[in-house]
Amino acid sequence: MSENMAIPSCDILVVDDDGAMAATLQQFLRQEGYEVEVALSAAEALHLQERIPHIAVALVDLIMPLQGGLELMEQLHRRSPELPVVIMTGYGTIETAVEAIKRGAEDYLTKPFDQQVVRKKIARLMEVYELRERVAQLESNFQKCCASFEHLVYVSPLMQRAVERAQAAAATDAPVFLVGETGTGKEMLARAIHASSPRRSRPFLPVNCGALPRDLVESELFGHRRGAFTGAYADAPGIFAAATGGTVFLDEVGEMPKEVQVKLLRVLQGGELRPLGSPKPVQIDVRIISATNHPLAELRSDHLREDLYFRIATVVIEVPPLRTRPEDVLVLSQYFTSRLAQRYDREITLSRLALDLLLCYRFPGNVRELEHILESVAALSHDDPQTITDRDLRPLLQHSVHPADYSLHEPAMTMEDLERVAIQRALRLCQGNRTKAASLLGISRDTLHRRLRESAAPK
Repeated sequence: MSENMAIPSCDILVVDDDGAMAATLQQFLRQEGYEVEVALSAAEALHLQERIPHIAVALVDLIMPLQGGLELMEQLHRRSPELPVVIMTGYGTIETAVEAIKRGAEDYLTKPFDQQVVRKKIARLMEVYELRERVAQLESNFQKCCASFEHLVYVSPLMQRAVERAQAAAATDAPVFLVGETGTGKEMLARAIHASSPRRSRPFLPVNCGALPRDLVESELFGHRRGAFTGAYADAPGIFAAATGGTVFLDEVGEMPKEVQVKLLRVLQGGELRPLGSPKPVQIDVRIISATNHPLAELRSDHLREDLYFRIATVVIEVPPLRTRPEDVLVLSQYFTSRLAQRYDREITLSRLALDLLLCYRFPGNVRELEHILESVAALSHDDPQTITDRDLRPLLQHSVHPADYSLHEPAMTMEDLERVAIQRALRLCQGNRTKAASLLGISRDTLHRRLRESAAPK
């Protein structure tokens, strides 16, 4: 095998400068059914870590020449923060074990080894590793199934343009900046970008910058070492290190304190960060997607450093408010009522007057508000079938309804016109596939066929 060729994933990496001890442990663990690699020094261990895609557990000797086990453990954790490290020592005092665990070790083993103890501890750690891998796979599958572009519900040209820009950006590693009012679906779009990117198998970690306590923002983002501040009883990697290889979504990035913005800029420029209380930098590899609900001019003048804006806004995508895309009010209403019908196991529909009312409402809370309104009405009823009427909706509308609003955006359209436009665009988006178009619209295939026949019939 070439020295640079990647080694298939191994279960256990044993690091010990005592070759005979390492070989004995390797033989025992292989008899237990594990794939085991051995390194006789810290440098060799780090080299193997680069070549092995996944390591489940590392067994590291405490005392080694040139570089000890605790220092090596910190270096292993820089590349793989979740890698469980078990410290092996012939000096098995309580103080040694406590210090190792405080520094980030998962457990410790005392030489000479008790095979039964080794067997139990390794079995437990492998069980945790396999569970974590299953969870990661489920999360990856969920993101692919529920967060991809094809699962976004829209038919309007305005939203189509935003999605097309997002799809183009997803194929690159460029930082994306989403601008739109609260509730327009910026996080959904960010998740779709991540799920369609080469980073899709790695974490997507959203951060609401406005919700983080001001005195803990830096620690939450960049991590800290034990003792860095009052209450820091253990090392914490921080969001950026935890998202290694994946995407960090900085929602409401303009709410981040200016002093933290300076540090974020340095992190993005240098590709490394220094956790609070740590003398050593940590390499990071993440993609940044940011979002704001402020108008861009206001954001850049009052909230966000100009140099940071240029670093995180390579691709700017404006997510249009719901009031500017009435076609989407129609399809989203049908989609949400269809989903509610499945949840409550009963038929739920909207009356024509209810749809008229929604089409004339300005939705200051955008898509999130529409979903909340329909869910509130459905939750308070036990009728089967249930028809949501305009009388059900009016108490939940925050502001007055302005029937003339739609003249601001396009000529007056009847409900039949809006339905016809929505169906045509859904079919176009689904390349003529009627089953997919019906699913996008939140109606059955039979209903779609009936509406198509009705629209084609002579008036």
